[in-house]
Amino acid sequence: MGHTIIQQRRGFSSFKLLVIALAVGSLVSGCSSTSSNSARVVDRNAPPVAKRPATTSGQYVVRPGDTLYSIAFRYGWDYKALAARNSIAAPYTIRPGQAIRFDGRSNGQASGATTVVTTSSSPSSKTTITTRPAGTPAKPVTTTPVTPAPVATTATTAPVQVPATERAVGGWAWPATGVLIGKFASNGSLNKGIDIAGDLGQPVFAASDGSVVYAGSGLRGYGELVIIKHSDTYVSAYGHNRRLLVREGQQVKVGQTIAEMGSTGTDRVKLHFEIRRQGKPVDPLQFLPRR
Repeated sequence: MGHTIIQQRRGFSSFKLLVIALAVGSLVSGCSSTSSNSARVVDRNAPPVAKRPATTSGQYVVRPGDTLYSIAFRYGWDYKALAARNSIAAPYTIRPGQAIRFDGRSNGQASGATTVVTTSSSPSSKTTITTRPAGTPAKPVTTTPVTPAPVATTATTAPVQVPATERAVGGWAWPATGVLIGKFASNGSLNKGIDIAGDLGQPVFAASDGSVVYAGSGLRGYGELVIIKHSDTYVSAYGHNRRLLVREGQQVKVGQTIAEMGSTGTDRVKLHFEIRRQGKPVDPLQFLPRR
């Protein structure tokens, strides 16, 4: 009888040990599964955030350092069309405080509310200014903050297809040596050019003959930027440089050093290169020689 009770107790103890072991194993497995499922992989080489398509309403107030070309580039316009819209004749000189309109309205005194597009590095804002006819009582100016978002109406356009005859001429060359780490997005929504990784300070070259129409850091997201006008149809842009070696109005030749590669406005050393045809981004690889 005593022997039987001892065996039963031993069996019960073994059963308890088995239950405890299973519970511990389940807990460890659950923790492992949770850790695995919650792990995140961050791609630091992801394409840049989408930039806005062409702005079709409102206006932009010129700030020091702006050129008509840089404003057209920023808002997706062909510089000639933007100049015509605002009755600005060649050589397209603009001045701080001047209003550049994107819609069809006159640049004179507005008769109603006007949306003013600003370019500060802080989140975008929209200021509503109510004008009044002469002799009427003044009303307060109302400023309404909004969440960061495009402040102007935009129009999405299909990617520009460049005729083969145009691609065959122009004498284009690669703007830098290095590894191609970012390609043009076919719909223009992710990357409006290509990205070339390289070493800090290495030379950046003009991709074709032309005239420097912008050299500065006023375009958010591009860092130190050079824009070159090659013809009435084409301009090219070179972003994220460490140092600019050319000035606005300077004539450059294909292969001429125009800047030093850097990481201004981005998280790694690289050159962001764009070609635009009548203000619209096109794939630079359609123009550059194979390598």
